[in-house]
Formats: sequence, structure tokens, C-alpha cells
Amino acid sequence: MASPTPARRIVIIGGGAAGIGAAGAARGTDREAEITVYTEYEDAAYSPCGIPYVHGGEIPDFERLFLGTKQQYADQGIDIHYQTAVQAIDARGRNVRVGNGPPVPYDALVIASGWDYGKPDVPGADLAGIYYMKNIREAMRWDKVLDGVRSAVVLEAQPLGMEMVTALCHRGIETHLVDPSPWALSMATDPDIVAPVQESWQEMGAHLHFNTKLEAILGDESGRVRGVATTDGEIACDLVVVCTHKEPRTELGAAAGVAVGSAGGFSVDETMSTSVPGIWAAGDCAEIPHGVSNVPIQGLSGSHAYAQGKVAGVNAAGGRRVYQPVYVPWAMVAGKWMIGGVSFSETLATALGIPFVTGQAQGISRARYFPDVKPVRVKLLAEPGGLRLIGAQMVGGEGIKERADFLAMAVRKGITLHDLATMENVYSPPIGALNEPIAMAAQDALARLER
Repeated sequence: MASPTPARRIVIIGGGAAGIGAAGAARGTDREAEITVYTEYEDAAYSPCGIPYVHGGEIPDFERLFLGTKQQYADQGIDIHYQTAVQAIDARGRNVRVGNGPPVPYDALVIASGWDYGKPDVPGADLAGIYYMKNIREAMRWDKVLDGVRSAVVLEAQPLGMEMVTALCHRGIETHLVDPSPWALSMATDPDIVAPVQESWQEMGAHLHFNTKLEAILGDESGRVRGVATTDGEIACDLVVVCTHKEPRTELGAAAGVAVGSAGGFSVDETMSTSVPGIWAAGDCAEIPHGVSNVPIQGLSGSHAYAQGKVAGVNAAGGRRVYQPVYVPWAMVAGKWMIGGVSFSETLATALGIPFVTGQAQGISRARYFPDVKPVRVKLLAEPGGLRLIGAQMVGGEGIKERADFLAMAVRKGITLHDLATMENVYSPPIGALNEPIAMAAQDALARLER
């Protein structure tokens, strides 16, 4: 009688969206596999993006941010080791080293090690009172601290930073935003689109310091934060919230010979496979080609990380699934507005040397006579000549997420301004206006070209 085939051993480094997505997909692909997840944190699979909304009071408690219980993962046959960091990867021997125990062998390894904030390279960066908003257990502790904070400085208007400015204002804390760029989220937005957000922050009491570099974090005699020094002068504060750019965590994989690409993340193919056989990577530690420019990009959203993790998990378990180039729909609530976009802003397209034509329109979200109608502004970018859509930005009171999703698919499928100018749209007074702002923006672009 033939001996039974040994179970496939799949090891996953990281318990975030990509890691848990990989574990679930691997289990669905191979019911007999031994799936082991290592995370250095106390929990797995929660939403860091929801933390600002708990701080701001829109979400009543942190428990709602967890996507599943520890018992649920155990019941699925996923062995998660909490507060356990992988110290080294031996790609040749196909094992990982964890603590002082023997090496843990694997047949397939998924690296989903995530990201860290770029640590401010200034004096005082190790003072007490500096909050890196990421780990939910730390967020729970900091939430209690916020009750006694009078003034806070948020470093950089990246997405989480923008949400934290809003949250702290809702909390009644004097809030300062310090950012070296000329406007919020400058690599993804244009100043005219983000202007309503910034104006609403000021209406909420926030102080905005753009074109301003951090020079030092200042401490008192006890070693706690008392303020920051910037190129615009000193700002007194009790708390500094670090929301700087995401830096992919690639040290483990790079030390094992996994290739790192031009965007700083692991280079992967369409199956999320790295340069080393038997090793896949997913989430913020990996980089993915942009569907229009083909330039590798990194540091996307939780939905991207989860989808990449599922692709890596299927393939690590012996299945076959591919991940498409990305067009990056995004949206968020900031200040009193929703803001979002797809692919390129005018600013980014210009910086990359990508030619474009534009159209924009100011519309409304519902029939003009329906209560609580909201403004919706849309800007479209298209390539000259064929007028294929390559990017979009929006700001408004509602309906931004849905339009971003639709326009990302439009970019992916090569929809043109002519298509959008004549698109059908739902007209229903409570949910849709007679004239769709996307169509109006496309019509505006065509009219400009005719002129």
C-alpha cells in the first residue's frame, strides 16, 4: 500500500489583511494543508482604517473593528501564533526561524509583513507622547490618553493623517497638521479638488501648516512631548501623531534573497510569486504594476492587500489564480466631505510626463428639490487622441465611493470620454440627479476640445 502524501506545509508571515486573506484562500484550495500564521501583534485581521473613527466617536468601540475571533480562525484549521515574530527565512532549506526553537519547515511561504510609518528623522523622535496609529491594542491605550490631550500635531496629510485630523477635531482637541507638501495628499489630488476638505478642517478649528517641514520634536524635563519645531516656527502640543508615508517591511525577505523592486516592495509576478521559488508576497510589502503607466507602485488599500493575499494563498496551496495590474480607486471621508479618485491626478500625471486632456463639472447627488441634496464635483483625465479615460478625482457630500469604483473599471476597460458623455444613469430623486456629474465632466472635456 502506498504511503499517504504528506500534507502541504504553508507558513504565512503577517496577520493583517493580506496574511489572513492568504490563509483563508489556502484553506479553501487545500483542505488538508497545514497552515501556520505568525504575527508579532496580539491580534489578527482587524481594520486599522477604522481606528480614527473610534477616536473621533463615529464608531462606538474598537471591538467592532475585528473581522473574526481567534476561535473562528482555529475552527478553520488556521494555526495563528500571536505575538510571535519570525526572525529569519532560510530559502534554501525552506524553513523559518521563530524564537529559540527548531526551524519551522515550509513547502510554501507567503510574506505578508506589511508596512511601517517612516520614522521622523529629527531630534526628539523617541520622546514619550508620540503616537504611531496602527496597532489596535496601542490605539485602545492611546484613546484613553486622548481624554487629557489639549493640543495635538498630526504629521503629514496621508490618508490616515487626514482621517486623524478630522477625528481629533471631533474630539475637541486643538489640532495642527504639519506637512511639507503644498496641499493635502498632494501626490493623489489636485489643489482645487482638496480645497473644500481643507476649508472644512479650518471651519472645524484645525490649523494647517503646509509647505512646512518638521525640524525637531521638543520635550520637557520628564521626557514627554511639549511641542514641535518646524520651518514655520514652534507649535506647542501634548501629542504628536505620526501618519507619514508607508515604508514596506522587506528586511526578512531581502535577507533571504527575495528581490526588491523600484518602489521598495518585493517584486512579484501575476501570481504574487517572488524571485525565490516557493515564496509569495502580498499586501503592503509587495509592489504591483499600475495598469496605465506599468510603473510599479506600493502601499495601497486594505482591499488590495486582501485580494493579493487571496491570490498568493491559492497559488501557495497549489491552485492557480492571477492578480491584475491596479488602477487604484480610492475614497475617504475627510473634514465634512468625501473625496476620492482613480489612477492619476493632474499633478501626478504631469510629474510622470503623461499627456492628458481634462474635463470637469459641478453636479449634485440627488434631485435639486430633494432634502439634503449634496454637491458632487468630478474631474476626468483622458489620453489625447483616443480620449481613453486614465484618471479621475471627485469631492462631494455623498456617492464618491461608488463613482470611484465605476471609474476604475472604466479605466481598466478602456472606456472613452465619448462613452461617458453619453452614459445612461439612474434618475431617482432620493438617490440620483437628472444629470450625472461624470457625464457632465466628459461633456465638458469634449466641448473644450471642440473649442
